[in-house]
Amino acid sequence: MQKSYLILSAALFLASASGYAQDPSDCTIHYTRTACPGKEAESYKKCDGQQSCAKPAPASSEKACQEAALKACANDRLDITHSKVITATYKGKPIKSTTGKDDFCADYAKRKTEFDRCSATK
Repeated sequence: MQKSYLILSAALFLASASGYAQDPSDCTIHYTRTACPGKEAESYKKCDGQQSCAKPAPASSEKACQEAALKACANDRLDITHSKVITATYKGKPIKSTTGKDDFCADYAKRKTEFDRCSATK
């Protein structure tokens, strides 16, 4: 009898704790890529062949969502993706970068070295 109470208590605890878990859809990152000429298929592959898409990102706060959006600006495929525009929503509401911009990549520190480099070689 005591064992069944223990199991029931554990199950109730887990059920109540799951209500507090971060919903991965709270933060959504919106990607729009501009491909280097002739590289559209490769550049857009991450969005299932589309120029734009939205993907959920784990974030426990609006600030964490801002950080995830800024990180999404990284571009290591210099000869494939010309540039990106990254916007984000948190709990369905559009959010801005820490400097108040819609496009997080406008604040991306490596923008000058990672964007507009279609002819660059690695």
